[in-house]
Parts: sequence; C-alpha cells; structure tokens
Amino acid sequence: MRKMKTMDGNTAAAHVAYAYTDVAAIYPITPSSTMAEYCDELAAKGTKNVFGQKVKIMEMQSEAGAAGAVHGSLQTGALTSTFTCSQGLLLMIPNMYKIAGELLPGVFHVAARALTTHALNIFGDHQDVMATRQTGFALLASNSVQEVMDLSPVAHLTALEGKIPFVNFFDGFRTSHEIQKIEAWDYETLGSLLNKEALETFRNKALNPEHPVTRGTAQNPDVYFQGREASNTYYDALPEKVETCMGKINSLIGTDYHLFNYYGAPDADRIIIAIGSVCETIEETIDYLTAKGEKVGVLKVHLFRPFSVDHFFKYIPKTVKKISVLDRTKEPGSIGEPLYQDVRSAYFDQENRPVIVGGRYGLGSKDTTPAQIVAVYDALKAKTPMNGFTVGIVDDVTNKSLKIGDAITTTPEGTKECKFWGLGSDGTVGANKSAIKIIGNHTDMFAQAYFAYDSKKSGGVTISHLRFGKKAIKSTYLISSANYVACGNQAYVTKYDVLKGIKDGGTFLLNCIWSPEELEQHLPATMKNYIANHNINFNTLDAVGIAGKIGLGGRVNMIMQAAFFQLADIIPVEDAVKYLKAAVITSYGKKGEKVINMNNAAIDEGVKSVVKINVPASWKTVKDAVVAQDARPDFVKNIADVMNRQEGDSLPVSAFVGIEDGTLMPGTAAFEKRGIAVNVPEWQVDKCIQCNQCAFVCPHAVIRPFLTNDEDLKNAPKTYESKKAIGKGLEGQHFAIGISNADCSGCGNCAEVCPAKEKALIMKPYATQEAKLPNWKFNINLPKKENPMGTATVKGSQFEQPLMEFSGACAGCGETPYARLITQLFGDRMLIANATGCSSIWGASSPASPYTVNKRGQGPAWANSLFEDNAEFGFGMFLATSQLRDKVEISAKEALTMKTSDALKAAINEWIENKQDAEGSKVATDKMLPLLTAEKDNNEALKEIFAKRDHLVKKSQWIFGGDGWAYDIGYGGVDHVLASGEDVNVFVFDTEVYSNTGGQASKSTPTAAVAKFAAAGKRTKKKDLGMMAMTYGYVYVAQIAMGADKAQTLKAIKEAEAYKGPSLIIAYAPCINHGLRVGMGCTQLETKRAVESGYWAMYRFNPDLKEAGKNPFILDSKEPTTSFRDYLMGEVRYSSLAKTFPEIAEELFVKTEKDAKERLAGYQKLASEK
Repeated sequence: MRKMKTMDGNTAAAHVAYAYTDVAAIYPITPSSTMAEYCDELAAKGTKNVFGQKVKIMEMQSEAGAAGAVHGSLQTGALTSTFTCSQGLLLMIPNMYKIAGELLPGVFHVAARALTTHALNIFGDHQDVMATRQTGFALLASNSVQEVMDLSPVAHLTALEGKIPFVNFFDGFRTSHEIQKIEAWDYETLGSLLNKEALETFRNKALNPEHPVTRGTAQNPDVYFQGREASNTYYDALPEKVETCMGKINSLIGTDYHLFNYYGAPDADRIIIAIGSVCETIEETIDYLTAKGEKVGVLKVHLFRPFSVDHFFKYIPKTVKKISVLDRTKEPGSIGEPLYQDVRSAYFDQENRPVIVGGRYGLGSKDTTPAQIVAVYDALKAKTPMNGFTVGIVDDVTNKSLKIGDAITTTPEGTKECKFWGLGSDGTVGANKSAIKIIGNHTDMFAQAYFAYDSKKSGGVTISHLRFGKKAIKSTYLISSANYVACGNQAYVTKYDVLKGIKDGGTFLLNCIWSPEELEQHLPATMKNYIANHNINFNTLDAVGIAGKIGLGGRVNMIMQAAFFQLADIIPVEDAVKYLKAAVITSYGKKGEKVINMNNAAIDEGVKSVVKINVPASWKTVKDAVVAQDARPDFVKNIADVMNRQEGDSLPVSAFVGIEDGTLMPGTAAFEKRGIAVNVPEWQVDKCIQCNQCAFVCPHAVIRPFLTNDEDLKNAPKTYESKKAIGKGLEGQHFAIGISNADCSGCGNCAEVCPAKEKALIMKPYATQEAKLPNWKFNINLPKKENPMGTATVKGSQFEQPLMEFSGACAGCGETPYARLITQLFGDRMLIANATGCSSIWGASSPASPYTVNKRGQGPAWANSLFEDNAEFGFGMFLATSQLRDKVEISAKEALTMKTSDALKAAINEWIENKQDAEGSKVATDKMLPLLTAEKDNNEALKEIFAKRDHLVKKSQWIFGGDGWAYDIGYGGVDHVLASGEDVNVFVFDTEVYSNTGGQASKSTPTAAVAKFAAAGKRTKKKDLGMMAMTYGYVYVAQIAMGADKAQTLKAIKEAEAYKGPSLIIAYAPCINHGLRVGMGCTQLETKRAVESGYWAMYRFNPDLKEAGKNPFILDSKEPTTSFRDYLMGEVRYSSLAKTFPEIAEELFVKTEKDAKERLAGYQKLASEK
C-alpha cells in the first residue's frame, strides 16, 4: 500500500535507488548531491534495502573516480548506483562506454543540469544527459516528482533484465528540488517487482577467482567492429522490456505510463513533443486551449534511448499536421537539437509527413510559462512555421525568438499561491519546507514548493514559491500572481519589486523595524501606490527585534512562518502552531534544547506580533522625490542593475553582444550597495589604538583605515571623524576608520577582534549609521598616497587598497579575508585561477565582480575553468605568461643592438636584470615606459616591446580553491603543478568540507566530524596535504590561521610569493557549515581556539632555509593551552554526533584528538631537527 508523503524529486529517486542498490559510489555535485545524502542518512540509520542489507556507500575523490568504482562494483556482482549531473556526468562518460559495452546493469540517477560553457550554471536543462546519448546507456526521463517515484524502479528493474545500464533523469532544481505531495512506494512492493532469476544470472556472471574469466581485453581491426555490433539484440529488445515493466507498475498503481504518453485532443492538428518538467506546463496549457476549442496535444517522451520508432508512432493522432519539438539543450553548429533530429528521422520514411520544426527553451532553468507554450502552438499556425526558434527570451540579434503574448492563468481554480522573499541563511527556505510538509501531511490538500536563489552565499536573495490546492498541481513554473507575499528583509522594498503580480486584495507581510508612522518615510511611492490601488491587506512584523530578544540573531524564519499561518488562512492557526513546534524538534533536535526553546518562543511571538496597517488614501497618488544618481558604467546600468533587481529575464540577447565569451568587467560588486546588515560597526574614535586588525579580518573589505592631511579634511563631510595618526612615518597625518555600511553584512568580526581596552567598534542598528554613508564616498575618493609603512606589518598592509571587496560571501566568511589580503599585497600584478566552489561563487557570480582595480586600472585578472582542473589551468596561465615575457626579453636584447637611445638602453638593461623580481621589474618598467613610448617607432624590436608592454612587470600567479578541490578532485593536478618546480602559488581555503555543495565530507574532514556523506561521523583521519607536498623538498609549504596569528599569516603569504619556486599555503577557514555555537560573528575567534586547542597547527617550510644550512621547518603555533574536547563541542558538526550516535561518538572523539596530537608531534619533531 502506497502512502502519501511530501518530498522533492531527489528524495523520491533516492528512496527507490536505495531499495535496489547494493553499493553506491558517490561524489557531491549540485543539484544531485541530496540523493546521495539521503542514501547516506538511510545507511547511517541502518535501513535495509530489498536484499535485507544496509547499502554500502563510498564517497570517491571525483565523479571520474565514482564511475570507476561503479564499474568495478558491477563487474564483481553488486547492483551499483551513482548520483550526478553536469560536468560530473561528463567525467563519467569514458566509464559509461565501458559499463554499457560490458552489458552491466548500473543506474545513474541524474538531476539534469546545464553545462559550463561561457559561464557556469548550476541550474537545470538537458545539456548533460544529451552529451551521453551516444554511450550506449538507456535514457529514461521523468517529468514530475510523482513520476520520479513511479518510474525510477523501471530503470533499476529493466537494467537488470535487459543487461543495459540506465541514466534515470529528471530536471535539475525544477523537479529535483520541487517539493510535492506524492504517493510513495514501500520496499516490500519494490522487492516483489524484482526478477530474481535475472538477479541470480547477474551475480553468477560476476568476476570471481572461483570461476575466473578475463574481461576488458584489447581487440584488433579484425574483430572489434563485429564485437560492437554483437550487442544490437539487447538494444532491440529493451524498449519492449521497458514497456512491460511500465505495464507492471500501471497494474499496481493504476497509472498509464508508456515509452511515450500522449495528452490532449484526440483529433489534434498541432502537437508539441518534449521531455521533462515542461510537459506538466504543456498539459496545463492544453487544458486552457482545448477549452477554447483549439485542437492541440503533447507527446511526452519517457524512453529517449533506445528511441523506439514503433512505440513513437503508436500514440500520435493521425490528424496531426504540424509538430513543434522542444529541446532543453543547445548544440551549436548542428542542424537541430537531438530530440528534433530523432523526430525528423523517425518521420523520414512516412508517407504522410507533418511539418516538423524544432526549438530551444528553458536553458539553465529559464522559467517556461504557459504563455510561452501558447506562443509555441501559435507559431505552428503559420504557413511555414519558424524552425530553430527559441522561446522564453528575446533574441534581437539572430531574431530566432518567438513573440510571447499576455500571461495566462492555468493553475487550477482554488489554488493558493504564496511567495516569500528571504535573505540566504535567515532560515526562510527551511521554514517553508516545514510549512509545505505540515500542509501536505496534515490536510487533504495538494502542495507544491519551489525555491529560487540568486548565486550569492548566505545573504543573497531567496524566493520561495508555495502553492496549495484541492486539485493536483502541475504548475512547473514560478508564481507570477500571488495571494500572499512575505518580505523578510526591509532593505528589499527599495531593491526589488516584491509586490509584482500580487493579486488584488492579496496579503502582504513585511518584516521591518519601522512603526506604522515610519512606513510613511521609508516605503517607496511605487509600493504605496500598489498597496492602496490594489486593496492589499498590508501587515508588518518586527521579526528582527523579536529574534534579537529571543537570542536567534538574524534567523527570523520561525517568526515569519508563524505569522504566515496566522494571516494566510490555510489551516487553523492553533493546529499550525502545534505542527510547527513538532517540526522544530525534527529540524533542530540535534542542536540542543536551547535552540528548540528559542524556536518555540519565536512561533508564539510570530502569531501575536503581526501589526495590521491602515492604508491612507493619500498612498494612491503619492510620488517620491527624484534623487540624483551617481554616474554608473554602462554595463552596471544596463545589465548588472537589471539583474540585481531580479529582472534579468527581460534582458535581450543584444545586451550580451561584445561579451559573448562571458567576460565580466571588474569591480561591479561595489555598485550593489545591498544594505542587508541588521547591525553595522560604529567607530569609537577616542577608543581606537590604530592597530588596523579590524580591517585585516573583515570578510567583505568594508572596514578600512584611511590617512588624510589637513588639505584633504577641508572637503570632509560634517559627520567625518579622524584623529592624529600614530606610528613611524605617519607624522602630520590624520587617521580614520572608514566603514561602508551599505556593503557590510553585519557579521561583527571587526568588533570581536578589536584589542582596545574598551572596544573601538560597537555594533549598532543600521538606521543609526545612515547619516554617515557619505563618509565612505569621501574616503575612497581621497588622492592616492604612497603607503608610509609598507606591507611588512599587519598595520601597514591595511593601508593598501583591497582589490577584492564586497563579495557575496556569507557574513563572517573565513575564506575571503585571506583572498582580500593577498590582493592588497600583490593585486596589481596578480593572475588568479580559481577552482569551482565557494571561492568561485563569491569571487565571480554574474553580475557581481568583487575583484576590482586600483586607481591605475590594475587589478587581479581572474578566471575559472572547472572544478577538477584548476591547478593545471593556473599552470597553463603561468606557462603562457612566461613564454610571452621571454619573447619580450628576446626583443629587449635585440633592441640593445639597434637604433635605441642610451637612456632607453640603460632602462632595458635594468629591466633584463630585474625581469624575475617583482619590485625590481616594476621600477624598471616605470623608467622604461616613457622612453619606450617616445622611441617605439625607431625599430621593430622596440615596437614589439611596446606592443607587449603589459608583460614587463613580473606577474604573480595564484591558484585558489577549497579543500574539496585540493585534497580530492584536483589533487592529481595540485601534485603535478607543485612537482613542476615552477614559480606558482597554490592557496587552499580549508573549510574541511565541500562548502559550496552544502558541506559534504572531503579528505580534509577530520575524524568524528559529521558532514553530508558522513552522517554518522567520518571514520578516517584528515589527510596531511602539507606534509605530502614537503616530501618534494623544493616546495614552500605553510599552514596558517588568521584569527590565531595575523603576523604569521602575513609573513607566510609574503614568503610564499617571494619564493622562486612552487608554494602551497593551507589556510584554516571556519564555515557556516561547521555550525559555530559562537556564531559567524566570531569566525576569527574560532580560528584562534582551533590553534590554542591543538586542533590546527601553524607552520612554514621554506626550502631557502635549507640552502642556508638551517632547518627549513618552523612550527609557529605553541603547545596547546585549552581543551581539545571543548573546542569540538563548540561546533555542531562535532557536538551533533554525541546526540545522534552517542554509542560511537566517544570512540571517534578520542580518535580525532589522538590524530591531532600525532600530527602535532610530527611537526614538533620536524621543528626540532638541526
């Protein structure tokens, strides 16, 4: 008997996969990771599969590794699955050919995702699965969460019976992360469907020395071709096997699944053929159009490979005159996309061929709406419909896009639609998942939830789309007409059109600190007009104030959720409170009693604290005063601002002419001014000791020291404060700490690290500091002065301009302070290769570029290739730079023998001598350039040098990435590049988890840490990457921890860059995934505690010291002085193990402390060697 459950598509796929899997080889990738996480959690709880066994789950170092493990496991007789997508699926292709060629019944569950081309995109389309259609895998598609549950068994069962491996796929995010109320299989029923004979045959064919065989041989031209053709019969038989299996499913649950399913008018003249979640939207649109008398339909493709022409024609009405084939992929240069080509080929031999056209839609999760589907059907009315069209965008360059008409309503009557605007990490998404499950599980209503995110880390925009109704919900697109809108951050009212599409008479809830009277001053006129003219039921709630009183910080989710149930009238509010409190225990039980009690208090307060606003009639016509805007670059004005208003969908293709390769101008993050902080630091001028530590640790580069003279201060704003500068070289100057409140995320690390007797920085509500906003503009426009202190000290380093600022990183991020510091030291001549991960997302999420330029227009040149190849990518940059600079040197030497002035010859000689010296090459270049400009036409050599003048200054090559890259997927590349002996700098942001994909374990994760893919605590110890690199003897290696020793951090980075050879710096970076009990406002303190407890060691291994006859290894951290166990218990990733698995926690805690002590003892031994 199937039960109704509320879940997303990934959970549905994993639920089935776990049942039929002996072994799963896994690796994290968005949006597929949660399938593997769900299986790992089931295994940790001891759940049995249909074979009565716990699934063996193994995380590998990459997707290529996972595919290899799947292949080996299948060859040895275990039914094996994996979960992947996008670039990860592409890494598996070589093994997919092997698995298919050897007729092994593996299943790859894929939440289909876009591929990285001109830009990375983590969202859904079919580019990845379409790149595997040639491998020999069968491709089975599901269109909804319910279909994922119903059809995933078909992949497993038919793979086993048909001896053909399957890719079981569904749309990434739109299906993988959409939450629906569905019917779920029980394992007893799934077990009954298994063909025991086929299973026995598979097990018996496995590699085993008891009956050995040889597989994977090399074949010559004589037989290879025949061998390839020998498996044809398996592919010929497979479609009917899939159809038979679907028949069994249909008879069990009353469905009507086939290889192809038709929906629509039986006498349709126009149909669409499509795969995936768009089919649900098409069905809704068909209902709308057939009610108006139009004869339209859709053919939904389930089995795309092998493509069965016989089954295909079985379901298409004979009346069809025109067909539009929709592909969610792009194949540049082809005569059409894959599904279109298959449909055309299928019809080639048919006597009565309809008109067939193809088009592209929905790339990178572009929303596909009923209005767009109407446009597709309407386009078929033309005498010769357009082929190769696009829908959902405006293509004003090649003019291939279809014109979209007015929005139409196809959602079933009585469906309530609700939108929630949240701030990443405020808990909105989690609370909405609870709400949907409460309504789904406790009422007879259907429920659907989908979450749209921007690409910032915590602190970005999240928009939750929830629908509830008495009829099944097929609306696989975003809500454009809401009954209820909640806005969780008051800054949004001026940044976004949060009320766009709210229905007349709809309810609007705003979380703000404003009283009803203050709303008059703060709400923009456009919002007031809309509220008044559309009879909006307007309410406010000071959730920030309530959360502050309770102790929840910025997590306003439960307060807002309780208010939602109070206002939305979906279920009785007293029932909602009861269910919400039960959900709190499920969600936060691991975090302890205190957290549960705080959330319960939040629910009670949320219900009773809503303030109904009486809307004055004056709001109908009120207008805002026009405020003069600062000049903004065209890219910012025409593209970035539009995208940042969440209106990027409206940008036409022509907006990207000239930047087709994905290029982003530097410094665009500075124009965002998000104003998301609740509290910001206020400088106490009289308490400040001018140490600059606050600037040194600031994750977003919003707090900086500035030096001024009397002349500068004549133009200072009224609120500007400064004091006499203290320190050598600062005589006659004034010192000020400048704060960009509008860019601050409010973490509070600056105030926490301030060492002054009385804190010189105090966190105050944002509104109290608004008068000081002009001070920042004054500060950054001060004339450029030479740094009087140099960069050898922590204080001096902070007078340099950060060339990485205002990123989208989490508040309190442990990674960004390191990156910012490196740009202060070397940014004007830096190249950065950045591995995919957190550092690439906060480093370059379009349209925000935090990497910026100095007053001379110089700054870090940044690029991202992929996850797995970053070291090699950076090495390629270095090789190119070296080659181009060597050519300049050849030209320089030639110029010395040609018509060149003596002054220029002297400058050229100086440059040749200093070519590999950073400062020396800068000085020589400054001398050479004016002379070179004057004489460049004297001879070809000088002309060549002038043309390549950008290569005169020695470049600083950096390779950035996280531990998932450096320890795991990219380790082979890291090792090879370090072994090369070349002058490159590898910097590892070590968070001890895959941060960007949600906190999965890496080989950097220590024993006992609970991470995704290690739900019961990691069993193996942390890999010592630094020690491994030291074995080469010629690699500079350092481990650093900014919060523990700022001077050591600075010294290591400067030494590494100066070292004429490869360097590796491993930096400890606390992360939101760690669950710090002290909060993200204390990440620097947490780093300090890590070192003081002996959890993390700081050292430097400098091969230059060996050359000088000294010990190259210097241990910079002292003997531990605090409790190791107390440190562990301060982080939920460790403390939760004691709550969830107390029986193994103690053993693992003892082991991890022993591991750390052994590691430290090893370092102490090295440091003591003479």
